[in-house]
Amino acid sequence: MDRYWLLTWTTYGTWLPGDRRGFVSEVRDETGNKVLHNSPGTPCDKDIPPLQAYAASITAEDAVWLDLAQARAVADQLRETAAHRGWWILALAVMANHVHLVVGVPGDPDPEKLRGDFKSWATRRLKDGWPGRDNWWTKGGSDRPKKTPEAIRAAVVYVRDQPNALVVWIDPRIAARLAELEGERRGVSPPVNAPEAPAG
Repeated sequence: MDRYWLLTWTTYGTWLPGDRRGFVSEVRDETGNKVLHNSPGTPCDKDIPPLQAYAASITAEDAVWLDLAQARAVADQLRETAAHRGWWILALAVMANHVHLVVGVPGDPDPEKLRGDFKSWATRRLKDGWPGRDNWWTKGGSDRPKKTPEAIRAAVVYVRDQPNALVVWIDPRIAARLAELEGERRGVSPPVNAPEAPAG
């Protein structure tokens, strides 16, 4: 794999622009121009009540809070989409109101296209099982490149350790390698012949 990304997106209506928890959406700077604060290592925008109120006023449907069955369907579809496209999911977590995904891809595709493909196919799966609504996800999301083994490992651990996750899945090869590394830090002997991540 040539590129690795931590992709994140939220369910419709649950994490609006202006949210006090922080958000990644275009805002206007002091000159009135639209800007997007999404650079790794820099703070995102947060706590803009007028923007949040406006976003809430224009929502077309009620907010989506995934249940366990829906989260499982989303996780299955994400793995299916990746397998079909030749991408490698290292880890994923589906919460009631957002999704995190660490994925490796060949070449250098646009991360917005990657995220869009995952969201589109997950939407189809949800509409098949739970018809009657049009919007399942918020427009856009976050695409953070992971350029070093340490950054990739940290992203996988971040996804693995998500609080209140409905579904967490880690590629078994990655899970074994993490267990080995974490065991070494605690002074525990690593397992023999722990599987390695695929080359590439």
